[in-house]
Amino acid sequence: MSTQRKVFFLVNPKAGHRKGIGLLGLIEEWAREKNVDFEVHHSRESGGYPEIEKNMPPPNDTVFAVIGGDGTFRQVCDSLRHTGAAFAIIPKGSGNGLAYGSGIPMQPRKALDLILDGQAQWTDGLSVNGLFSCMLSGVGFDAAVADEFARQSTRGFLTYARITLKHFFGARPYDFTIRTADSELSTRAFFISMANSNQFGNRFTIAPAARVDDGLMDVVVVNEMGKWRIPFAVLQQIRRGDIDERLFRKTDILYIRASEIDLENRDNAPLHIDGDPAETSRTLKVKVLPRAFRLIRPSL
Repeated sequence: MSTQRKVFFLVNPKAGHRKGIGLLGLIEEWAREKNVDFEVHHSRESGGYPEIEKNMPPPNDTVFAVIGGDGTFRQVCDSLRHTGAAFAIIPKGSGNGLAYGSGIPMQPRKALDLILDGQAQWTDGLSVNGLFSCMLSGVGFDAAVADEFARQSTRGFLTYARITLKHFFGARPYDFTIRTADSELSTRAFFISMANSNQFGNRFTIAPAARVDDGLMDVVVVNEMGKWRIPFAVLQQIRRGDIDERLFRKTDILYIRASEIDLENRDNAPLHIDGDPAETSRTLKVKVLPRAFRLIRPSL
């Protein structure tokens, strides 16, 4: 990538315990060293960046570098992907699932260097009842955790683990029907994840076969089971990517791959989109958005 291209950094001042703001000195040093033209802007929950679009070079000469986590990236990408410019991630969120799943370094300097050394590759997204998702959405237990997590003043893995444990003891299964182009399944499940990336975040692999550019989503269904089995079954899934059949029934966790699903959410289980709580619905249409945006990732 040419160093003459312009980089617009969009920073979420709340992401990663406000560490995003602390990166500004490193960005200035990096930009001087690499002779990179850049601007820094705050991300905004309301979306829309008319001042950036008005002053940006042609799309092939523009990079939007998001400093934050999956929620920040989703908001910025949804607002600006129509421009055709490339996106980069400087991971500073609580989970950084898309960055982990795309091979983007966690170290800020290495992530900055990737802006120049990587390739802008077409990457899929998801649509959840028309709302954009950059990597993973879900209904049920994990969405209830996401809702409380979003209201915490202190973020990070330890906070997430504490809230997860708190909700675990009160968790209940929900009634769902999942329809794909060639199948229908009714089940009671604690949660269902629709993944475009193989990551929950923090290196937890919930959907081992998921790829960000294969035109498919990986649907992971954690069915009703004895609560004593849930932590072991889920940990087997996220740590190893599979289930030890000597300990767990094959029906404990189901794995479905599809380009589109209709999800009947009969109990109005809570919904999250990329880790942020969202308004739920009794019917959810989830589909892959092929080639939704160009993400700068390590060269193949």
